[in-house]
Amino acid sequence: MTALFSKAVALAALSSLLLVSYAVGARPGNFSASDFTADPNWEAARATWYGAPTGAGPMDDGGACGFKNTNQYPFSSMTSCGNEPIFKDGKGCGSCYQIRCTNDPACSGKPETVVITDMNYYPVSKYHFDLSGTAFGAMAKPGLNDKLRHSGIIDIQFKRVPCEFPGLKVTFHVEHGSNAVYFAVLVEYEDGDGDVVQVDLMEANAGSWTPMRESWGSIWRIDSNHRLQAPFSMRITNESGKQLVADKIIPANWAPNASYRSIVKYS
Repeated sequence: MTALFSKAVALAALSSLLLVSYAVGARPGNFSASDFTADPNWEAARATWYGAPTGAGPMDDGGACGFKNTNQYPFSSMTSCGNEPIFKDGKGCGSCYQIRCTNDPACSGKPETVVITDMNYYPVSKYHFDLSGTAFGAMAKPGLNDKLRHSGIIDIQFKRVPCEFPGLKVTFHVEHGSNAVYFAVLVEYEDGDGDVVQVDLMEANAGSWTPMRESWGSIWRIDSNHRLQAPFSMRITNESGKQLVADKIIPANWAPNASYRSIVKYS
């Protein structure tokens, strides 16, 4: 019910923004425009915002990625939905992008970094960032945050950047409902690429890795035909093909809804 409510709020916010943008002459859905700007390091996109003006999106949760408490460090409300080329069917969850705007008088032109935490189901351009109110306002000149948010749909530029989460290591949150034959885990705080394209699990004394399946967003699962034997080692692979192994990170007495912080990170 909460997820449905969040999506309903997001859709309502986007619909409102579309009406504002039509009024000022924006052209949602114009996919024929150039995909690239004059600067080869930046690409063209459009941005909207949803949720509270100074929030992290509806209910401050991670939406379609499953992240928790996105209003807190390290996300700090600087979050965004991405449409499919950015969300990548969940494999873009946790990716970091710099964004900036220059065309609106309220824009500062200063790059800001956001993390992909949700899916944008209603894109208005080939690349569409549906930002939290906080992230959208952060692109404004000092004191003009609300003025920029009232602009509706705006043109922005973006580029992929490495994620940096000082003081944090890769963390595994065991999802509600996990048991002896079903195990699901949310992978958080991957620096570098920020995303995960494969997760593997090794049972105690197994000697080999078992691939997990992407359940949704950044949550990976295994449905076993036998009782899983903990402690578990976890191996994650990012988009660049780099792997990290957290040895015996999930203890023998693991519990659902518990988080287990590793000692590994990509950088």
